[in-house]
Amino acid sequence: MNRIQRLIREVLSTPPSEDKCNCGCHSCENVGNKGPVLNENLGTKIIMTENMQHHVDNKVPLTENAFRYGSEAFINLWAEARTLYEQKAIFLNDVDKAFLRDTDLGKFGLYEGVKVPLDLLMEEDELEEADKKKTPALGKPHRGGSKKFYVYVRDPKSKRIKKVSFGMAGGGLRAKLNNPKARQAFAKRHNCAQKKDKTKASYWSCRLPRYAKALGFNTTFTGYW
Repeated sequence: MNRIQRLIREVLSTPPSEDKCNCGCHSCENVGNKGPVLNENLGTKIIMTENMQHHVDNKVPLTENAFRYGSEAFINLWAEARTLYEQKAIFLNDVDKAFLRDTDLGKFGLYEGVKVPLDLLMEEDELEEADKKKTPALGKPHRGGSKKFYVYVRDPKSKRIKKVSFGMAGGGLRAKLNNPKARQAFAKRHNCAQKKDKTKASYWSCRLPRYAKALGFNTTFTGYW
């Protein structure tokens, strides 16, 4: 069970605290105020977004925000609350504090080089869609990039997806593809038979003929140089 799911279950099953001060500051004047409360004793001006100000002014708990779960506004609100709470700029009710204390909502991490929000529950179909967007087709060369062609591969060591650029612009590959002697000379010069590492540009340069038609070359040759 996810940490957030466990936390929600614990909160729903835990009897209310006898301490009637829900904001966390234990001040009688804030009894009944379940939304974020400004720390008037901080001594500096507290700057916050309109969204956070709305929760403060209307005494609305962060867990009752109106943003779509997982949206940018939802994540940003929790990130701002975390920053303000750590700076002791606001007091929070017990439930809001628990989410900041026991989860990483509002924080980000790196997954395969992509910045992703932490502790964010997603439905299975949302995860599949996200995976499709962040995972390009592997092993299929394309035109463009910093050189003439590029291809995405998965590094067998780090398991990360890597973009490999190869081929010199204006390098005359089309002429070589249609000339058997030129193909053989290229393969020998570049030692193509020994190129086994898919994360290297030389591997893909040596195997370019296999993808000639897909890359738009006017040739009937699709072999191995």
